[in-house]
Amino acid sequence: MMMMTIYRGIALLVLLLVGHAMFRERDFWKQVTGVLVLVPLILRILLVK
Repeated sequence: MMMMTIYRGIALLVLLLVGHAMFRERDFWKQVTGVLVLVPLILRILLVK
């Protein structure tokens, strides 16, 4: 159980960092790339496989 909590915490941290970088970015295609990275992270945090 502890490992799952740590795993979800790390995924949440990466999600927040990528989201912050995505909203600071002005280039549309880099924002799209950010969204493509966020989707699997969100699914991992929600434990959807």
